Amino acid sequence: MTKADLVEQVAEAIGPGITKKDCALVVDGFLNAVKRAMVNGENIEIRGFGTFKVRRRKSRMARNPRTGDPVEVPTRNVPVFKPSKHFSSRVARAQSDVD
Repeated sequence: MTKADLVEQVAEAIGPGITKKDCALVVDGFLNAVKRAMVNGENIEIRGFGTFKVRRRKSRMARNPRTGDPVEVPTRNVPVFKPSKHFSSRVARAQSDVD
């Protein structure tokens, strides 16, 4: 699903009272708010959906795949998403229905 598909589905869910252009502004505003919060190190919790967090990965030794030389990977922050139990169970149920 692309952002354009998301905008289209939001516009359909809201109904004829709002344009796709306005929906695009809402979706962009939401995504920008999530990005800003995560850049500032804040967690975002959306009940029934999941939590966006920033995790700090420790530095580690890796290997250059071409030469095999050890390379130190520095400490860094990475964005992670942890789905809620409700969301995870719905995805699992939908997957079992497909199989």
